Amino acid sequence: MSLVDTLRDALGATHVLTDAADTAPFLTDWRKRYSGRAHAVVRPGTTAEVAAVVRACAQAGAAVVPQGGNTGLVGGATPDPGGNAVVVSLARMNRVRAIDPANDTLTAEAGCILQAVQSAARDAGRLFPLSLAAEGSATLGGNLSSNAGGTQVLRYGNARDLTLGLEVVLASGEVWNGLRGLRKDNTGYDLKHLFIGAEGTLGIITAATMKLFPLPRARLTALAAVPTLAAAVALLDRARADAGATLTGFEVMSGECLRRVARELPQLRLPLSPAAAPWFALLEISDHEDEAHAGALLERLLGAALDAAEVSDVVVAQSLTEARTLWNVREGIPEAQARAGGNVKHDIALPVSAIPAFVAHTDAALRARFDWIQPVVFGHLGDGNLHYNMAVQDGMPVALAFEQEAQINRIVHDAVAAAGGSISAEHGLGQMKREEIRRYKSPLEMQLMRSIKQALDPHGLMNPGKLL
Repeated sequence: MSLVDTLRDALGATHVLTDAADTAPFLTDWRKRYSGRAHAVVRPGTTAEVAAVVRACAQAGAAVVPQGGNTGLVGGATPDPGGNAVVVSLARMNRVRAIDPANDTLTAEAGCILQAVQSAARDAGRLFPLSLAAEGSATLGGNLSSNAGGTQVLRYGNARDLTLGLEVVLASGEVWNGLRGLRKDNTGYDLKHLFIGAEGTLGIITAATMKLFPLPRARLTALAAVPTLAAAVALLDRARADAGATLTGFEVMSGECLRRVARELPQLRLPLSPAAAPWFALLEISDHEDEAHAGALLERLLGAALDAAEVSDVVVAQSLTEARTLWNVREGIPEAQARAGGNVKHDIALPVSAIPAFVAHTDAALRARFDWIQPVVFGHLGDGNLHYNMAVQDGMPVALAFEQEAQINRIVHDAVAAAGGSISAEHGLGQMKREEIRRYKSPLEMQLMRSIKQALDPHGLMNPGKLL
């Protein structure tokens, strides 16, 4: 019996896709930079079916490529061109299995759309804080596989920090059930951390138990124009000191980012002109007293920042609609960049204190080499994660940036390493940075990673060609 026939017996023929038109959406990544081929695309509906798929692939020597919402930016969920792979779409595994408000936990399957997890928590009177621009299509499993961060890492941490337990199908087809909602469990190696951020190379995450939090009684959002990145860092320091744990978001955006949003997404109304300042900061306060308390805190904070010249102008949202508008501007940056033709993307992490000097020096180095380059920089300043993207100046062909991508990457990544940073903060390595990481990790680190891979996936069938 062929592998496809075995898969059809396990899942039913309707959930094993082989026709080119049916499989095409699963074989190319969101940015359309990586395309591959596969024996089939399968859509299991249960953990037992995922395990059956993995066992069948192991017996046939076929690679297994897990896929969630296919919103990744580094080619981590796309098969290679060889055709010896089965893409495992987890889209049907989209159930919230349990919510325990008293324990502040939620257990959901890997195919749950992030927005659906947030809504389920909210319906139970709780907050699930993982939030990012692709939350309407990204899945929980994909977020865990790349250890996604998003806009509230400053207060709540990355996906790893929000995870208490996992259910994983291993390369052998065995199922590890680690769905324990415990905050203390010191009984040996904490195995879940092996699979979070592993991009599906060690096993397929099929479900997770995640932390929940009380819903804040008030949320206030402000957009501030700041004269320099150093002023933005000073504002962040002030906000942390004054607001403490109520500071749940602190984003930074260049004026160039807002200019592109205004041009490409005119339906989004910008409350401050992109020309008002070279940089803008977006702050969110989540208060557990009331709106008046949050408002007084934000007013004191911003007033002091204005007096200290850390801020030159500011807009505070007066309603949930206005707050959503401010966040739509921030979240519209990737779409605006895509509509403008794209750019060379960098998802980097740096010590917050190193960011102003890094941007100044690296911008200068890039402009000295490429007179057509235009930095388009934004990110999660609160946790040191910048999306340090390189586009072209108006009137120049976008192809210039992609033609020089390797040279741009070398300048940027070497500068990141020199500043004690990481070339991947939340997107993962995938195919895009698989070879690049060897330049920046020590031989011992790489060998340790290969040893873990060999132990858990001795035949190298789990998402091959990614990360390692």
